[in-house]
Amino acid sequence: MVKNIQAIRGMKDYLPSDIIIWQFIEEKLRQVLSSYGYNEIRLPIVEYTSLFNKAIGNITDIVEKEMYTFKDNNGESITLRPEGTAGCVRAGIEHGFLYNQQQRLWYIGPMFRYERPQKGRYRQFYQIGVESFGWQGPDIDAELIILSYRCWKVLGITEYVKLEVNSIGSLEVRNSYRRSLINFLEHHKDVLDDDCIRRMYTNPLRILDSKNPTIQKLLNYALPLSNFLDKKSHAHFDNLCTLLKNNGIKYKVNERLVRGLDYYNDTVFEWVTNNLGSQGTICGGGRYDGLVKQMGGHPTPAIGFAIGLDRLVLLLKTINKTFQPKNIIDGYIIASGKSVQCAAIQLAEKLRDSDPTVKIITNFGSNLKKQFARANKCGARIALILGEHEVQTDQVIIKDMRTGNQQILAQSEITKILQILLQ
Repeated sequence: MVKNIQAIRGMKDYLPSDIIIWQFIEEKLRQVLSSYGYNEIRLPIVEYTSLFNKAIGNITDIVEKEMYTFKDNNGESITLRPEGTAGCVRAGIEHGFLYNQQQRLWYIGPMFRYERPQKGRYRQFYQIGVESFGWQGPDIDAELIILSYRCWKVLGITEYVKLEVNSIGSLEVRNSYRRSLINFLEHHKDVLDDDCIRRMYTNPLRILDSKNPTIQKLLNYALPLSNFLDKKSHAHFDNLCTLLKNNGIKYKVNERLVRGLDYYNDTVFEWVTNNLGSQGTICGGGRYDGLVKQMGGHPTPAIGFAIGLDRLVLLLKTINKTFQPKNIIDGYIIASGKSVQCAAIQLAEKLRDSDPTVKIITNFGSNLKKQFARANKCGARIALILGEHEVQTDQVIIKDMRTGNQQILAQSEITKILQILLQ
């Protein structure tokens, strides 16, 4: 027996019943982004590997062990994008829309990381990314966080998410803290797990967000990063916190929040939930003021965040199991007899010509009983019934699938038919 081909592990299918929820979320988020003046940009899924090595950092988990990297037919090393910011910055430098300009941009699409698959963590996952370029002060930080809060507001999930913020300072600040943290960890090697020992000299700040309770307890005795911040970073963070308070945004300062990418500086933040188990972060981001210059462009202040759409869908399902999307079909055309199929198609096209938003399914084949069953199954509110008599007299029977009431209209009365369909 031939073995069935299945999806690659960690690559998830989303079926039509799932897509209804995805479209609901995407529509709401697009509306929010548009209301803040953000413009969509579409970026390649594949980039040169060197882009991510340069932007993300060679000693991060993503570059070390999570990227899908391979050689193309020309022998070039290329990578399926593990995140969107690097590609967005590359596009800005390449097309010259960042230098001495201010940009508000967003993008949507799949990202790829080779991780151990689990609920809420997939090897192909989807994000909406939001990036702002050209603003130095904490006011743009506040706007982005407030924008993200509005996303939760329009989705009705504000009570299920919490904001955590932190300042990780400049590169100089982090280098100073890095030496202090390594010195502390070296005196407690016997307590460290294998993961912490591996990261201790390459990326010790990532140990701060270890999920190991023993490590978290140990870190209570280490000096916090905030002790090393300079006046500029302190002032930036204090002003951000004031702006958030004045705009009614509740938050918690989490001094162990560092984010996983090397390019961040000063403000970092996450929106987390307790409703998804260990994969509780649904949105995260921060400032990356040095990245544009690091990648060959002119110095440009920047900040952004990404929303994990897979986790957002899971959260919506978890907290609102009775979520019922609106009917996706307005009318279902039932044709009685093969000789009326052409007339059924023509009626459907006339309706679509009159109103492109109308959603019509035309049945092909099967008996009347099965056709009505299919109309019910797809959630159609109205059945439009055509038989040989209706074709000859240029009429159509309109049946309300909720009440069973019927009426007969001339097919030429398209406006009246549409009114019934869309009421």
